[in-house]
Amino acid sequence: MPIKKIPLIAGILALFLLLASACSNGSTNGTSKSNQIKKDKVVIDILQGKLEIADQLKALTDLYTKEHPNVTFNIETVGFGADMLGGLKAEFASGKPPDMFTSEGYQAAITWKDELEDLSDQPWVKDSYPGALKPMTIDGKVYGQPVNLEGYGFIYNKALFKRAGITELPKTFTELKTAAEKLRAAGITPFSVGYAEWWVLANHGLNVPFAYAQTESENFIPGLNSGKAKMEGNKYFDDYFKLLDLTIKYGNKNPLTTDYNTEVTQFAKGETAMIQQGNWIQPLLDKLTPNMDVGFIPMPLTDDPSQSDRLMVDVPSSWVIYKKAPEADKKAAKEFLNWMVSSSEGTTALTKDFKYIPAFKNIEAKAEDIGPLGNDILQYMKAGKTYSWQFMKYPDGASKDFATALQSYISGQITKEETEKSLDATWAKLKK
Repeated sequence: MPIKKIPLIAGILALFLLLASACSNGSTNGTSKSNQIKKDKVVIDILQGKLEIADQLKALTDLYTKEHPNVTFNIETVGFGADMLGGLKAEFASGKPPDMFTSEGYQAAITWKDELEDLSDQPWVKDSYPGALKPMTIDGKVYGQPVNLEGYGFIYNKALFKRAGITELPKTFTELKTAAEKLRAAGITPFSVGYAEWWVLANHGLNVPFAYAQTESENFIPGLNSGKAKMEGNKYFDDYFKLLDLTIKYGNKNPLTTDYNTEVTQFAKGETAMIQQGNWIQPLLDKLTPNMDVGFIPMPLTDDPSQSDRLMVDVPSSWVIYKKAPEADKKAAKEFLNWMVSSSEGTTALTKDFKYIPAFKNIEAKAEDIGPLGNDILQYMKAGKTYSWQFMKYPDGASKDFATALQSYISGQITKEETEKSLDATWAKLKK
């Protein structure tokens, strides 16, 4: 009996220990595996403000997910500028800020600096073009990856210019006025005007006199901050109102109720010959009217071609990472950003699908990839005929107030002088 019982007890004990161990290991392994899956599976929340590339960005992140199945993306696309800023503030207020978002830089970089991850050590920094990192560089540290280079001016329909007998492209204000007259005489509406959009007026439009003034004197914007300079009575701001009047006189009906989609559609359909926009509309034109023959001319304020024959070119926004995001999310976001501007898949998508002018020297931009608008901007850049974007230096909140004043001018409610006074008052009120 004792001899038989001992093996039985030992066997039962061994079985119990084995089962206990198995249960224990199963539980531990299950928890560990679950934790590992949770740890490895990363969802990157992205907030971005370019409606034009919403589909392309989704396709690019889907491609990345195929190569990196542990990473998925939750992308929210909102409007540019103030719409983007409003969405960003709302997400931070909700306690669920995005892991990645886009920033215009300069003033926005200063405003959001305490929320941004330092990206100075990232491999793409050394490949950026000179100046491309400037909007997101504070005290020598880089807080954002430039999305691309963009430019704007008046985009023109080459076929309609030819129909109107315009053989020399306008480079000065008087030449632009003459071109508008020729177009109208040929039964063509010269301008597609979308002044329902605050950013078309306050940022891109008003940037033109700012760029002229700031180029003539680097003290102009600092002078606005110190109270030593004014927009009222400044010759370039006076000239801008002449350009604004020209677009309204020779533009489509109801400019104050014409939105972005409407003005682009009018232009794409050949209903108008020119539109104040940038190369970011190339994907939209390709969808609406494939192979449309288009190009850029400047938004001239004066009759001096050395001054007026320039496009407005800069880094429109940069990708930034929320520094308080989970470490796994930050690591994955950094890896994605590096892949996007270094891998053949990422760089091909940026040029061919996004039609982006790359902000990095290692990415080749072919004319057939970035489209005629991007190629025109490259030619202006190579010739050194560009102005930078000064609207990113506006005080926080100024753009919407500027737009309201300009829309009041267009509707005839206030005079040019009253509008300029309003612009100065807004700057003085919001400056820091």
